[in-house]
Amino acid sequence: MSDINVSRGNELAVNGVVIDAGAIAEESLAHADQPDPEQSARRALVVRELLRQKALAAGILTDDAALDDAVIDRLLAMDCAMPEPSEEECLRYYTANQKKFRSPDIAFVRHILFAVTANAAMTQVRARAEQTHRELAQHPERFDELAKSLSNCPSGQVGGNLGQLTRGESVPEFEAAVFDSERTGLLPGLVNTRYGFHIVAVERRAPGATLPFDTVREAVGQYLAAHVRHQSIRQYLTVLASAAELKGIAFDLQSGPLLQ
Repeated sequence: MSDINVSRGNELAVNGVVIDAGAIAEESLAHADQPDPEQSARRALVVRELLRQKALAAGILTDDAALDDAVIDRLLAMDCAMPEPSEEECLRYYTANQKKFRSPDIAFVRHILFAVTANAAMTQVRARAEQTHRELAQHPERFDELAKSLSNCPSGQVGGNLGQLTRGESVPEFEAAVFDSERTGLLPGLVNTRYGFHIVAVERRAPGATLPFDTVREAVGQYLAAHVRHQSIRQYLTVLASAAELKGIAFDLQSGPLLQ
C-alpha cells in the first residue's frame, strides 16, 4: 500500500508544476519490476517534486540545479528528527526478539539421490530407492558404498556427504525432512523433492544458540535507526503532501506508508 493513490488519465502536477507524460514513461522503466510500473513512477516523481520544492524554499537548492541525494540528505537532516537508539532501547528490542538473534541450527547430512528423468519411470526409480533404503536400514555401514555406486548426485563420489547444512541452503522439501525433527541417523522413508527420491541420513546436529547482546548490539542499533529514519521520512513526506496541491494523484492519510 501507499499513501498516494494514482488517478490515471489526469495531468500530474505538484503545486502547479506539471510532470509530463514523457517523464512518467521514462521513470516507469526504473520501476519495471513493480506490479504497476506507472503507478510507482508517478508516486516517485511526485515525492521528488515535493522534496525539490521544499529544498528551493529552504534555500539549499537553486532553480537551475538538479535535486540529488546530497541535497535530499541535507534537507532531511534539517527537517527530520532522527535520534540514535539508546542502549536501553537496543537491549529492550533484543530481549523481546531473541529468536531473531540465534545462530542457525546445523545438521551434518549424507544422502543418496535417485533422480527422476525422462528416461527413468518414476515407479521404477521409487522402487529402486525403497529397496536401497531397506538395505541401509539393515546395514547402515553400507551408506558410503551405496552412495558411490547408486547416487545421481555428485556428492555420491564422497559417500553422499553434503557437509553441514543450515535452513535456506536446500530445497524446502529436503530442508523440512532434515530440520523439522531432531532425529539423527537414517531418516525413515524416502524424501521426495523436485530432483527425485533421496535417502537421507543425519550424522549429527549442532543446535543454534542465542547470540550475546554485545555481539549483536551494533546490528540492533542499525536496524532501529533505519526504522526510525523510515518512520520520520514517512511522516515528513505526509506533511509535505498534505500541504501541497496535487493533481493526478490522491493522497490518502489512512493508507500505508508513502515510502516503500
